[in-house]
Amino acid sequence: MTQTQTRSRTFDWADPLANGPELLRLSGIELFRMMIAGELPPPPIMKLVDMERMEAVEGSVTVYMRAQEFHYNPLGGVHGGVIATLLDTAAACSVHSTLPPGVGYTSLDLTTKFLRPVTVASGLLRCTGSVLSKGRRTALAQAQLFDEQDRLLAHATSSCMIFDLGAA
Repeated sequence: MTQTQTRSRTFDWADPLANGPELLRLSGIELFRMMIAGELPPPPIMKLVDMERMEAVEGSVTVYMRAQEFHYNPLGGVHGGVIATLLDTAAACSVHSTLPPGVGYTSLDLTTKFLRPVTVASGLLRCTGSVLSKGRRTALAQAQLFDEQDRLLAHATSSCMIFDLGAA
């Protein structure tokens, strides 16, 4: 088998730690509002997988990404790791959107169910995360991924650990 057409892709990103001290003074929802308004750069992962935009309210975050050929696995579908990245982003960021200044989080686990194949024909993907339960040290969130026809493609639940960023 001979490949007849070479493809390439380039992207750039901002230093994710450039605004570190200032970010500690923002709540999670304030951080997302500033990113959405273009006052802060998106995190590098959004540039890497080419997420188009984000919407956020306290307790829920939605990210959008167009399924593209460079997301493909060898069988011609969007790689499960890319889908898991969308699900993890929406679920964990929904937890982040509830946190006060100086408090951070990290994903403890991600349980994912892939329900339908995702291809370029899926179009613009919408992944919405929401907080199911939040305590002082852990939170449980879920995320759902939909295609452009509003069909459910994948679902995930995630546990997140919550901690004081001064102690991290």
